[in-house]
Amino acid sequence: MTDLVATARSIFQPGKGILAADESVHTATARLASYGISTSAEMRRKYRDLFFSAEGVEQYLSGIILFSETLLEKGDDGELFPSSLAARGILPGVKVDLGTEPFSASPNELITQGLLDLSTRLAGYKKQGAVFTKWRAVIRIDGDQLPTPVALHENAKRLATYAKEVQTAGLVPILEPEVLYKGTHSRQKARSVIIETLGTLFSVLEEQSVDRAGVILKTSMALSGSDSGKKDTPEEVAEDTVAALMESVPQQVAGIVFLSGGQTPDQATENLAAITKHAKSVHAPWPLTFSYARALQEESLSIWKGKPENVPAARAAFLARLAKVSAAV
Repeated sequence: MTDLVATARSIFQPGKGILAADESVHTATARLASYGISTSAEMRRKYRDLFFSAEGVEQYLSGIILFSETLLEKGDDGELFPSSLAARGILPGVKVDLGTEPFSASPNELITQGLLDLSTRLAGYKKQGAVFTKWRAVIRIDGDQLPTPVALHENAKRLATYAKEVQTAGLVPILEPEVLYKGTHSRQKARSVIIETLGTLFSVLEEQSVDRAGVILKTSMALSGSDSGKKDTPEEVAEDTVAALMESVPQQVAGIVFLSGGQTPDQATENLAAITKHAKSVHAPWPLTFSYARALQEESLSIWKGKPENVPAARAAFLARLAKVSAAV
């Protein structure tokens, strides 16, 4: 287990974080289409290469979460992505859940699938170069109705089963119980749901004897819902987010990474800066960094538009955003 702890901790190098590039075929297709880019397997490969092969990304990235198809793809340099990243000191990881489905006990909530053949898939991913993995659960807030305790518990149980299998396979698990930003809820409500979600998760992890020192938590920030009409200041977000984590996350956890979850690049960067600053002032026990997808990619994709001649400018925008997010941690 010791090497898993060391691997998990190595994600948290000063100023470095994770690029989440694990969009499924469906999500990648929709994302590219929103920038007017027609999609195919080759265009998805170019989309990954745009970011992975940008010169100097290793200054800011300690890890990249890949989608399973990307583990087998090569960059324009002819190198397989996992080996090319590892050669630059960037740990390759992989998303291992198979997406969400409605929960029969509460049809307006979602549970994550993918446990059935997980151990077989993990053995394959490890051979292909992955050293860490990610599993996402989705927690929706709706007034006092959602989330329900039964859905929180079922998602926590699946996250814990996943974490146990991943550690047994000799890989590091990232656990992502995402409390969704979409909704009309208040920031205080988001804070209390984060506390309830993480409290449930860590109690189930303990029941299943998961080594907490070898897991990374990927969490949402405490934000007023995107449809609430309320714009939180970074200081408000920092105070409620850090308070929620201090109340619910054991200090043995290897570290915490934040998702950007629908925030604009600037909002995600400013909130992260305020959170890391506040966490230091209250002596939070874990290292903190980012694990962003759209907040790192958006500006580049709007420049790239799938055209080879736009690659240098798109990469420059990506590196500029990485530098800002790196400065925030």
